[in-house]
Amino acid sequence: MSKIPVAFVEIRLFAHATEDLTKVTKAVKQIFPIDFIEEMEFKRTGLKGHYRNPIILFETKIKAENVKNAFIDSLFSRIGVTDKEELLREIDLHVEKGSLYLRLDKQAAFCGEIQLGTEDPIRIRIRFMKRGITDILRICKEFGMLP
Repeated sequence: MSKIPVAFVEIRLFAHATEDLTKVTKAVKQIFPIDFIEEMEFKRTGLKGHYRNPIILFETKIKAENVKNAFIDSLFSRIGVTDKEELLREIDLHVEKGSLYLRLDKQAAFCGEIQLGTEDPIRIRIRFMKRGITDILRICKEFGMLP
């Protein structure tokens, strides 16, 4: 596995009061390579929703070279061609200031599938060493993140 020029990966997701926290953590762990699941620690922050309903924000930042490379490699090897093509078509909506932003379907992740999704997603930010969209596009294609 080659070194992907990424500074860090951030992962964030919300657990609403109606959700089972065990299932939410299972969903997010499903997107990690099996060798690193136990190493992942999520900070939990209690928030209040619009109607004062409790919400828990889970977030982590991956900086270790071996973990972030394994995570990115695993993630993009499991994203389907159709989702990658959609991501490429809409790349301007997903890249900003040196970061690639993805939203994964939390329900699909719970079932072990990796799909792009917008409703109650698992949010991923991949911060590249280079900031330009042209450089990010080239890196993504070179490492199989895009077709």
